[in-house]
Amino acid sequence: MDIFLVILSVFLMLLGIIGSFLPVLPGPLTSWFGLLILHLTDAVPMNWTFLIITLFFALAIWLLDYIIPAMGTKKFGGSKAGMIGTTLGLIIGLIFLGPFGIIVGPFAGAYIGELLNKSDSKTALKAAFGSFLGFLTSTFISLRPIKL
Repeated sequence: MDIFLVILSVFLMLLGIIGSFLPVLPGPLTSWFGLLILHLTDAVPMNWTFLIITLFFALAIWLLDYIIPAMGTKKFGGSKAGMIGTTLGLIIGLIFLGPFGIIVGPFAGAYIGELLNKSDSKTALKAAFGSFLGFLTSTFISLRPIKL
């Protein structure tokens, strides 16, 4: 049984690493479940402190993956409509375009949200660029190892 659990945990951790590149998968949480399963085997001694700390960071990174693009929109002069557009664009892009929609969705959502908010095209484009930078930042945070 331990061999099956070790194989399953390694699979989940590798899937979590892939999820750091493709935000369709919640990468940090998937990897954390792999750690949890690994710690439930006899191969690795149980350390609840480690599991709780890593769960906290996995949840924080997972939430930041959705918040940072909206913050980038606001930082580059976007309005609340642009921030809402960024979030909706992320979800809609993900549904209809898959992994490619993660890049296009927030950009298009922020641009459309700003245009609907009566902003000019230049301001809307600047806010959309901010959402793209926010996406790149959240991807970098997901990939960067945390040193305890």
